[in-house]
Amino acid sequence: MGDRFQDLSRRFHDHAPNSTQVVGFLTLVISGAILLLLTGVTITGTVMGLIFLAPILLLTSPIWVPVVFVLFVLVAGFLSTCGVAVAALAGTTWMYKYFTGRHPVGSDRVDYARSRIADTASHVKDYAREYGGYIQSRVKDAAPGA
Repeated sequence: MGDRFQDLSRRFHDHAPNSTQVVGFLTLVISGAILLLLTGVTITGTVMGLIFLAPILLLTSPIWVPVVFVLFVLVAGFLSTCGVAVAALAGTTWMYKYFTGRHPVGSDRVDYARSRIADTASHVKDYAREYGGYIQSRVKDAAPGA
C-alpha cells in the first residue's frame, strides 16, 4: 500500500500545475464570474425596463412611429449619399491615376477590354464593308438601271 501511495504522489507531483498556470486559471474563473454577473444584471435591467416602459411606449406610439420613420429615412438617405460620394471619389481617383499613366489596380483588365472592343469594332467594320459591297452588287444585278 505504501508503494501505491508513493506512486500516486509522484504522479501528482509530476503533473502539478505551476504558479503561472494557477494564476491564469484563477483569472479566467474570476473574469468569467464577473461577466456572467454583468450579463444577468443587464438582462434583468432590460426586462424590468420593458415591463415599466412598455405601457408608456404603447400610449405614445402614434408620436414615435412617424418620428422613427422620418429619422430612418433621413439616416438611410445620408448614409447612401455618403456611400455614393465615396464610390465617386474612389472612381475619380482611379481614373485620374489611370489617365496619368500610374497603372492602378485593374488597369490591365481595362486595357485588355479596350483592345478587345477595338478589335471587334475593326472586324465588324471590315465585315460591313465587305457585306455592303456585296449588297450593292446584288442591287445592281436586280435593278440594272438603279
